[in-house]
Amino acid sequence: MEENSMQQYLNETPLLNFSASNIQSLIMERNWKELDEYERTKAIYEFVRDEIRFGYNIDDHIPASRVLADGYGQCNTKGILFMALLRGVLIPCRIHGFTIDKKLQKGAMTGIVYKNAPQHIFHSWVEVYLERVWYELEGFILDKQYLARLQSIHADCQGPFCGYGVAVKDFRNPVIEFERNNTYIQSEGITRDFGIYDCPDDLLQEHHQEMSGLKIFLYRYLGRHLMNCNIKKIRDSK
Repeated sequence: MEENSMQQYLNETPLLNFSASNIQSLIMERNWKELDEYERTKAIYEFVRDEIRFGYNIDDHIPASRVLADGYGQCNTKGILFMALLRGVLIPCRIHGFTIDKKLQKGAMTGIVYKNAPQHIFHSWVEVYLERVWYELEGFILDKQYLARLQSIHADCQGPFCGYGVAVKDFRNPVIEFERNNTYIQSEGITRDFGIYDCPDDLLQEHHQEMSGLKIFLYRYLGRHLMNCNIKKIRDSK
């Protein structure tokens, strides 16, 4: 792909607000611009995966600077931050939208929260253009500490696993390390493909989580807090 055709994958947007002071400070502190493109991408991927912990923000439609300030996120919000950081260091990227079956979230969601969750949950992953190849990156959604605790709790599980934010073919060896390869952690739960978009702003303008106003209110002010407490309990378990 010619360099002059990549600008659409480098643009700043309201959600990908990489000029925000906290994002620029992070980029400078980590010296990411000093690394070559592969190491730059890998370092940002690992930062978003492990230092932005798995959790549920108030909404999918929040800018990258807010996700960074929160310090946690899920597929869509961590993806927004990942893209902003990549574009902030001149790595082209785009977003691919989907839905996933809610059974993938069982365990992270429990009780009445799970019962009232939509059957099909809005989902996305990030695609990164590196060395003339597009890579599909989804493995940044769960931090390694949380995933390791899940693997310890479900130590008898060999092969496929679905639940707690995971949907993979090999629970013991999920492909979450980026070494010039695609990475996945929820892809086995995909139920619908919305296609590829230049930026999350465009994707969210056309597709979003379908919920009633009451359910949105309950999610924002009760449900997500219960989910985050449950995730923390799992992550901190011995």
